[in-house]
Amino acid sequence: IYNGLWFTGMRQDLAAYVGSTQRYVTGTIKVKLFKGNCQVVGRKSPYSLYDYSLATYDKGDAFDWSTSPGFIYIWGLPARTQAKVQPEPPE
Repeated sequence: IYNGLWFTGMRQDLAAYVGSTQRYVTGTIKVKLFKGNCQVVGRKSPYSLYDYSLATYDKGDAFDWSTSPGFIYIWGLPARTQAKVQPEPPE
């Protein structure tokens, strides 16, 4: 925030958004500190969105693989559209 923008409505809105995202931030973390490096080696929170069964490709995972093609199509739509409309950078 610079050029006096600290006192704008946009900064207040951003602060409200960040405050809202932090309401579930609680828990414990374990970090490994070694020679100027910091590595997270453990985390635990009652509100964690991490679900191992969704994050793994092991047998018995919970992800519904039949949804993949639709997701991939929608996720790639902006890039495909841009490639059609703007195939080469203008000179």
